[in-house]
Amino acid sequence: MTQAKILEKYEALPESLKTEVGHYIEFLLEKYVNSTGASRPNGKEENQQDLEKSHGYGSWAGQIIMSDDFDEPLEDLKDYM
Repeated sequence: MTQAKILEKYEALPESLKTEVGHYIEFLLEKYVNSTGASRPNGKEENQQDLEKSHGYGSWAGQIIMSDDFDEPLEDLKDYM
């Protein structure tokens, strides 16, 4: 599909779908960069703020600490036990 045809189809979309197309393009770029180790095609590297916004499995590792008595009954509920 040529760029002109892609642009023509994009222009026919409602704004909400244009936003989704933009998100999908960003997803594909990120997938490409991660799989190839290449820099982003437009030469723009992600800054630290963009990296902090990304979420995924293990992204909070080491940042949340549970107390040792987490599973112990609460003092406030003693009357009900």
